[in-house]
Amino acid sequence: MLIELVAAVLGVLGALLLIAAIVALFRARFMRFAARLLLGAALLSLGSAFGAIAIGMQGYRALTREELAARIAVQPTAEQRFRAIVSWPDGRRAVYDIAGDEIYVDAHILKWHPCANYFGLHTAYELSRVAGRYRDLEAERRAPRTVYSLAPARPLDLFDLRNRHGFLAPLVDAQYGSATFVPVSAPAELEVRVSTSGLLMRERAGAQ
Repeated sequence: MLIELVAAVLGVLGALLLIAAIVALFRARFMRFAARLLLGAALLSLGSAFGAIAIGMQGYRALTREELAARIAVQPTAEQRFRAIVSWPDGRRAVYDIAGDEIYVDAHILKWHPCANYFGLHTAYELSRVAGRYRDLEAERRAPRTVYSLAPARPLDLFDLRNRHGFLAPLVDAQYGSATFVPVSAPAELEVRVSTSGLLMRERAGAQ
């Protein structure tokens, strides 16, 4: 990704300037020391910010049109219980036992300002959770709940970072959650699709 290269270049330039600042200090060239120190620190800070974005973007998929986010095979196992087999386009697969009448999936979506596109950052998404949902409100309040994470573990969550800190505001145009759910009353093959307007889930065409 271009942003990783930008982060690396800024980091190297910042480090070189800090070394040059130390050299200037030993030579008693205090003006050069101060200028190189300030510029080096600024470049290192900027490189760290871009590096944080690059790390946080791991696991997110670029989104330019409606595309398949996952396939889910659902199989009822008991009353208000079903099994969901989630398959991702990259070949990953996971099985979840879920309580409820409906299957619920949500995602995080990051929309970048056009200026961020120059660094290779475009609208991106990540499936966040799969859960069970009850049609009856009282059951939703009192019946057993099942929620599972669909997002891979990472050292830095960019969606959470944007919510907690403002330094990304000039780059991020919007960050929001999107969710979709469908009833599960019989075995079915479902597709979870995502577009710039959010998630949708429907039965896979041609599924038996």
